[in-house]
Amino acid sequence: MKLAELIKDVDGIKGTDGNISETEIACLAMDSRQKEENGLFFCVKGERFDSHKLAGEAVKNGAVALVTEEKLSLNVPQIVVENSRAALGVISGKFYGEPSKKMQVIGITGTNGKTTTAHMLAAILKKANKKVGVIGTLGIRYAEKEVPTELTTPDPIDLQRTLADMVLRGIKYVVMEVSAHALAYHKTDGVVFYACIFTNLTQDHLDFFPSMQAYKEAKIGLFTSQKCPIAVINGDEETGREIGHAIEAYNPICKTVFYGISTPTDAFAVVTDESLSASECVLNINDKLSRVRLSMAGRYNVYNALAAAACATELGVSSEEISLGLTSMVGVEGRLQRVGCMRGANIYVDFAHTPDGLEKSLETLRAHCKGRLICLFGCGGNRDKGKRPLMGATVAKKADFAILTSDNPRYEDPLDIIGGIEKGYRRFSVRYVIVPDRKKAIEYALEILKKGDILLVAGKGGEKYQEVMGIKYPFNDQDIIERALEKKGV
Repeated sequence: MKLAELIKDVDGIKGTDGNISETEIACLAMDSRQKEENGLFFCVKGERFDSHKLAGEAVKNGAVALVTEEKLSLNVPQIVVENSRAALGVISGKFYGEPSKKMQVIGITGTNGKTTTAHMLAAILKKANKKVGVIGTLGIRYAEKEVPTELTTPDPIDLQRTLADMVLRGIKYVVMEVSAHALAYHKTDGVVFYACIFTNLTQDHLDFFPSMQAYKEAKIGLFTSQKCPIAVINGDEETGREIGHAIEAYNPICKTVFYGISTPTDAFAVVTDESLSASECVLNINDKLSRVRLSMAGRYNVYNALAAAACATELGVSSEEISLGLTSMVGVEGRLQRVGCMRGANIYVDFAHTPDGLEKSLETLRAHCKGRLICLFGCGGNRDKGKRPLMGATVAKKADFAILTSDNPRYEDPLDIIGGIEKGYRRFSVRYVIVPDRKKAIEYALEILKKGDILLVAGKGGEKYQEVMGIKYPFNDQDIIERALEKKGV
């Protein structure tokens, strides 16, 4: 494709240099080491690197043109833009034939609940005999393909390549998690959404965003874009109501659908029964009723189901298909998932890694706990340090005992991370132990269980690795628990 054609929809072009009308582009690249003939290389500024400095290497490896934020002393055509990442999103979409326009893409954003809501909506659509693809934390799944990912939202080149392949394989609906980082980095700028869902907003990622306001504004940006014609919003959330006002001001052609439990909304639920194995409820979506038995505990999962059901209704799915889709789900990997039993004590694994997420999971388990509620958890290294004492305080108040351990320490000393957790924990309780090695911590937790206890192993959920000093070692909480139980003959 000609370079001039690729850039025609890019905003913020400050200037061009060279023969862009005749330059043929055969591939897109962000890695200067990638050897590609007739490549277009994107110079981006990151937290730790600036690939403008690597443009010369990219040219040696086959790049015939550059997208850059400053004119470089290289003899190839250059497109100088205000924001290379924004240009990358738009150009990637154009290069792969704007695949999102050929499907109905649903974006889901929020601090918690993105993965569960995505899989609930996918289950509903499948029951309605729709061909569905899912992109998110648990990987990319479509047309019998399962591709693991390291990022909740892939980088634009991979994302658009994947969407294009979905089109080729007959996918008609794509349910996609959209992280705050993805929005800040303009990863979805080349995606045209059919609908977007907002779940909630609580503290997270303040290592990246300078404030909660900046984090919130990144989320709101998804809905104020003209690429979001339908917005499905949690009306019980203050931020959800802010999004509604922002849509009125900046995207008035967008249809808004609010869902909730405690405030009057377009979609609401009446919970009729709750247990650790299921929640039974009636969903009222614009006065159309769906009786649902969710094989998942927790009031927050009723919210997730409401979001999925309200969006499915906008996609033309019937109340019966919504009920069948949600009832057919057996849960989502690593999301308050029961993984075993020891001496009459139930063991759960959960992805909860924020103060709010931990609080909701512990409150759900507490309501059905006849013995001690024990929580094993840590915090990620090189991430939002401010939430460490908050998570410690939450667990101290909501659990009877805790095992403080490592999560993904990355480049930090695990004991330094645990020290941050302790500051909050010790304000409310001294009932805890420290076992930095997560495998040993799990084994210790199993040893102290008694009949009626519940153990929550939190923070990593379905993750298959533990990241230490830049290396991702194979590690999965459920596997560790199951092997330990097997050794004990359980």
